[in-house]
Amino acid sequence: MTSTPPLSHGQSPLRTVQVLGHGSGGSAAHVRSLAAGLVARGVRVTVCAPSAVETAYGFTGAGARFAEVAPHTDPASVASLRCACWDADLVHAHGLRAGLRASLALRGLRGPRGGRVPLVITWHTKAHSEGARAGLVHLMERRAARAAAVILGVCSDLVDRARERGARDARLAPVAIPRPRSAPASSEPEDQDRTRHKERAELGAVDRPLLLAVGRLAPSKGHDMLLDAAHAWCTLDPQPLLAIAGEGEQRSALQRRIDAERLPVQLLGRRDDVPELLAAADLVVLPSRWEARSLIAQEALRAGVPLVATDTGGTRELVGRAAELVRYGDAAALARSVRGLLADPVRRDALAEAGRVQAAGWPSEDETVAQVLSVYDELTQPFQPV
Repeated sequence: MTSTPPLSHGQSPLRTVQVLGHGSGGSAAHVRSLAAGLVARGVRVTVCAPSAVETAYGFTGAGARFAEVAPHTDPASVASLRCACWDADLVHAHGLRAGLRASLALRGLRGPRGGRVPLVITWHTKAHSEGARAGLVHLMERRAARAAAVILGVCSDLVDRARERGARDARLAPVAIPRPRSAPASSEPEDQDRTRHKERAELGAVDRPLLLAVGRLAPSKGHDMLLDAAHAWCTLDPQPLLAIAGEGEQRSALQRRIDAERLPVQLLGRRDDVPELLAAADLVVLPSRWEARSLIAQEALRAGVPLVATDTGGTRELVGRAAELVRYGDAAALARSVRGLLADPVRRDALAEAGRVQAAGWPSEDETVAQVLSVYDELTQPFQPV
């Protein structure tokens, strides 16, 4: 993975604990990648998370130790996390709630080399809240920001938010999109065409454009806006099919709308073949209220699939000019962009090429690990021999 030689911190390797909750939003995939890179550099890594997250991502397969810890703030869960952190030189939590739990677990705990155990928190996304809950989220963010030695934000919007909440040190730290753990069986053009045709045939989109959206079926992901936009391409001939991969609490409500309004939309449920779906798609649509570094946006650009997305959060920072961006909530603008691209193969080809170029400039997994490790080195420097 890397040519960087393993680092020695004193007479024993640096001992880190990575704290996760349910591992949503790509954070678990990032921790899996980070753990592999840190272990390759001689760092000892323990991952604390629910057992289901270990089953899904295989941290022990990356060389890390695993400690099952429930993602709750009750005394028993905090005590379990504290026990896992007792000999850590540094703790790195991923997400707001994981950061709060880690700060509780570390309260009053002295590290094996004497001082307080530094806490790093990566903010991968932000909580969507309204009304009274918004005040609670604000308080949680403030407590987490002030408890951490360093806040790492995966986009500038999150860095600014951490600073507004009182973070002593907030830094931009874009995380790399991990490469698939298993590569496709073949990359030959004939096999790619065969896979593309198979996926399109299964969806009923052999002779019609295929639009793809991927994400949790939740209000913040903007699927209602997407269904509004779908009305505008119902009259096209051939009529595009919109396939939405993902599960969530909105599924029943969305399906009722699709049926009642006779929309050309399929809810695919949870899928583990997103790369194959991408290879079959003509366009990817991302209608979210807010995104930091959307995984599907990264995967689309890397695969050379044109992207239409809402201009929110860190999306513009991520995609540059390699995607068409529209204002969140503007279904008419979204529909116009989709229709315009479907009618303009030259523009689609240009976006596909621009996407590959943009993706080539993103940090690699190796560079992401190196940046995080530099933060660890900085925070543990007083414990290293001169």
